[in-house]
Amino acid sequence: MEHFVVSARKYRPQTFKDVVGQSAITNTLLNAIENNHLAQALLFTGPRGVGKTSCARILAKMINSDGTESEDEDFAFNIFELDAASNNSVDDIRNLTDQVRIPPQVGKYKVYIIDEVHMLSQSAFNAFLKTLEEPPKHCIFILATTEKHKIIPTILSRCQIFDFKRITVKDAKNYLKYIATEQGINAEDDALHIIAQKADGAMRDALSIFDRVVSFSGKELTRQSVTENLNVLDYETYFESTDNILENKIPELLIQFNKTLSKGFDGHHYIAGLASHFRDLLVCKNPVTIELLEVGEDTKTKYLEQSQKASQDFLIKGINLANECDLKYKSSKNQRLLVELTLMQLASITFDGEKKNSSRFIIPPSYFKKIGITPVKVTKPNVEAVVSNTNTTAKVSAEAVKPITPSKPKIVLENGIATNKKRTSGLSLKSIRAKKEHQIKQLEVVVDEENLPREPFHQDDLTEVWNTFVSKIEKEGKFNLASILSIDKPTLAADGVSIQLTFPNSTNKVEVERQSFDLMTYLRKNLKNYDIVLDITVDEQLETKYAYTPVEKYEKLKEKNPNLELLRKTFDLDV
Repeated sequence: MEHFVVSARKYRPQTFKDVVGQSAITNTLLNAIENNHLAQALLFTGPRGVGKTSCARILAKMINSDGTESEDEDFAFNIFELDAASNNSVDDIRNLTDQVRIPPQVGKYKVYIIDEVHMLSQSAFNAFLKTLEEPPKHCIFILATTEKHKIIPTILSRCQIFDFKRITVKDAKNYLKYIATEQGINAEDDALHIIAQKADGAMRDALSIFDRVVSFSGKELTRQSVTENLNVLDYETYFESTDNILENKIPELLIQFNKTLSKGFDGHHYIAGLASHFRDLLVCKNPVTIELLEVGEDTKTKYLEQSQKASQDFLIKGINLANECDLKYKSSKNQRLLVELTLMQLASITFDGEKKNSSRFIIPPSYFKKIGITPVKVTKPNVEAVVSNTNTTAKVSAEAVKPITPSKPKIVLENGIATNKKRTSGLSLKSIRAKKEHQIKQLEVVVDEENLPREPFHQDDLTEVWNTFVSKIEKEGKFNLASILSIDKPTLAADGVSIQLTFPNSTNKVEVERQSFDLMTYLRKNLKNYDIVLDITVDEQLETKYAYTPVEKYEKLKEKNPNLELLRKTFDLDV
């Protein structure tokens, strides 16, 4: 049997022109060679399989070529490759530095390619520093790594760094197409595209996958054979799922998901792919973003067709729901149910919009349409409400209300006044807050200024009424407010209507102001003066009056129980 050479080795680039997807780096190296401007220490960094070692070998051959050598000359005596993963000790680096001093017997340069250089130990790095900074003129170091962050900064500062990027799906597919043509394989465009996507930016991985799929399907490389061999979900699965979602076919959608699970795929893979499918459909909605769609031409046409069926609002909601399911999947104890629930929610986004908007109707309008009856619009007549409150009478005339439509809120009468506010539960925080604000506003409403009593009163009258109110709320169980009102004695100001209070902190002030309705009502009524107002100030120095020292606490307790002093003297206790 003839020896088989894998494509990754058989089609390894021999010149910079053969390197896929790294044109910026290869052009820079070519110009450096032509202009004799090549650094003596180079660092090639980037993900696996993007051409770092291949470019290092090509560079080593080019700088030693003078045009007189044969095509198959590989300059084996001038190129030294060191695997730092297995040669990472100080002794290995010392052996390397000893060899550096010897000039080349053939060619101009000795090139040392150190692969996986991040695997060197700290001591090996330090032993390598001086040689790397000032190597002999005939020596060039090329370091290659996939993890640049593990290399110490002193090494990085001595190297010219080249960052290799991931191979794009388009470049990988085109190179695979070239190889398929070279091998006489008839490959579908979508099949090569799936291989390029599966490789995730690594050309070596793409060639390995290509060899594996060719071994499975032979000379005919189809999309179906690739998806079966690589165990990836076909585009058709997501196209069919999206059609079922848009048509609200929940049973068919769940059956299709069950078939997907039976093929060996897990729900996490399915829902993540569905989110990506919605993203691709959203990209197709705008001609400017179509270039972000990385699929084959045949599949691209299908995406454009399906994107016309789905609205942008639906796709955004769909991506959000699928993404939430993706995030919750690993922590869910019933993962299948989570995905099925998400699919039902997706299929319900566009489900029967008329029913969703007709919740305020007892009988939906669709019922009347079925039996041939057209609903008649109802108009509300003019409303006159008379509001009477003590000595005040107000007459409110409401304008004719426009025909009632489902999109406008109902008109609610509050105390005879027409409002557009929605009714809320009497036990909700919103209603309690509104009630309190309404009570406070009532204090500011002057119904009839001429008839309100404004009898003068004195400090003794204020103190008596104040203490009576404090006793009253204590009996009602409002101990917190009673305690706050007892902190300071109310003082009548010179104007005869302002009641001055001083509290040690703003918390007390806010609490009194929040519950001032009952207090002010009681004071105004019993003192027969409706011009009374509260004037509250905060003096934080008052707090020191309540911060007792241990001696002061003992003296207070001794006043209540004199036997404490006898106890202290008997046992010779300290305070």
